[in-house]
Amino acid sequence: MENQFIILDKTNIDTEHICCAFSSKDAAAGYELKKEWLKKEFENGYVFRRLDALAKVFIEYVEAEKAWLPVDADNYLVINCFWVSGQYKGKGYGKALLQSAIDDAKQQNKKGLITVVGTKKFHFMSDTKWLLRQGFKSVDVLPYGFSLLALKFDEKSHNPQFKESVKSGECEEKEGLVAYYSNRCPFTEGCVQESLVETAKARNIPLKIIKLETMNAAQNAPTPATIFSLFYKGKFVTTDVSVCLDNRFDKVVKV
Repeated sequence: MENQFIILDKTNIDTEHICCAFSSKDAAAGYELKKEWLKKEFENGYVFRRLDALAKVFIEYVEAEKAWLPVDADNYLVINCFWVSGQYKGKGYGKALLQSAIDDAKQQNKKGLITVVGTKKFHFMSDTKWLLRQGFKSVDVLPYGFSLLALKFDEKSHNPQFKESVKSGECEEKEGLVAYYSNRCPFTEGCVQESLVETAKARNIPLKIIKLETMNAAQNAPTPATIFSLFYKGKFVTTDVSVCLDNRFDKVVKV
């Protein structure tokens, strides 16, 4: 099955699609920003492997020390986005993609793999139950809904953990809405900078937008969901970027 996948790198990123949002006109600008983000991260050993088809079947990972996540996980690989959609489920693609990451981790003499998931279903995060069935175990949990899963090659290896910056589930800014986001996802730019601005303005709610533009900023963020996280009055609310839309906001944020 391996020959059905391709790896994106600086030689083909301009001509190959990056799976999510390739058919969305609304996310066209964010799509290009994600590609620009990938180009920079390829220099850090970032891997984007996908099915060689016009499909949303892919995995992204990088060594933990260079991940845009607030975790302490020395000598592990971090799985970022990992998605097998629709008609492609149940055909072995997910297991094949995961195995490719496992093989890379072992070749690099890593201690294992980690990924951030929701203790309940969170948007833009991998399927927790599926990963647990593949041998991952929860090694750290945050009370506001996040779990750090690890697939350790040696059970005696240390347990990775979340950084102190995310333990409280709160951000420093306590007034109104605060949105943290990065260009790790094609959908965030337009949703945050346009839709959320309009939604907050219509409700006369103060809004502060904090774009995570560097690895260091992401590694010290107050949330483990550095694609998108919304806070209200200093407390974490959701990772669901659709909350930015006027017709979704009131269903999620209790003002």
